[in-house]
Amino acid sequence: MSIRLIVGLGNPGAEYEQTRHNAGFWLVDLLARQRLTKEARFHGLATKTRIAGNEVWLLEPQTYMNRSGQAVGALTRFYKIAPEEVLVIHDELDLPPGTAKLKKGGSSGGHNGLKDITSALGTQDYWRLRIGIGHPRTLGLQQQVVDFVLHRPRKEEQPLIDEAIANSERIIPMLCEGQFEAAMMQLHTGK
Repeated sequence: MSIRLIVGLGNPGAEYEQTRHNAGFWLVDLLARQRLTKEARFHGLATKTRIAGNEVWLLEPQTYMNRSGQAVGALTRFYKIAPEEVLVIHDELDLPPGTAKLKKGGSSGGHNGLKDITSALGTQDYWRLRIGIGHPRTLGLQQQVVDFVLHRPRKEEQPLIDEAIANSERIIPMLCEGQFEAAMMQLHTGK
């Protein structure tokens, strides 16, 4: 089993482009290298590419975060991609900026994009790459969570988030080869 679909979560539109909630889009943009095209049947921007010699779909749902499952469900059904072959990249409030974690399954943790994807796939057993953006309380901010995720990272946070995305990009080839344990070890320990 290896990853056949990489989904970056975010919200469409220029007003959301640089917001914390779009961290998933940022990584997929790096992987796609500007080759994403509008795919109406998949409710998003998508492209097929090769990573580590394997054919992989890249997808950025254009349905807004809370309807991400519509796009993921459409593409997985059309190409018969199993949930355990799906990697969803998303922002994570419970991790500090500069941290990225890989896991399979688990709850949505209140993330509306994950809730909708779980509903569309009928299971929680898909891979998640969680990009830490921090939580307003732990960062000493008075912002509400919804306001926090829909704003740009502060100038001291952006380089940390960029570093987490770069570290994550390095393990993607391993995931596309089915080397999940090795990828997790490298991402979580730097080894």
